[in-house]
Amino acid sequence: QVRLVESGGGLVQPGGSLRLSCAASGLIFSTVEQGWYRQAPGKERELVASITRDSRPKYADSAKGRFTISRDNGKRMVYLQMTSLKSEDTAEYYCKAGMFWGQGTQVTVSS
Repeated sequence: QVRLVESGGGLVQPGGSLRLSCAASGLIFSTVEQGWYRQAPGKERELVASITRDSRPKYADSAKGRFTISRDNGKRMVYLQMTSLKSEDTAEYYCKAGMFWGQGTQVTVSS
């Protein structure tokens, strides 16, 4: 059974940083692309960043220069380091591995 568990969300002030983590089990982690998506209230889920099997990253324009995606195949983990956070980054953040989704972790950027 595939399981993805996100952690690291929370409340942060504008300009702050957070590191999201996603722990994967039940799949051959190193063979699938990973991604972080987010969904704000009333909006569609959107891609934030993705990383290929050989660790090539891709970012949404809104994330470029502020967010960094990385993966550790040995630990079956994927990370999203977020800096210079803005109120518009507030959303539920989801990890995706292959065709599987995690349950999400809430990020709230507010003073």
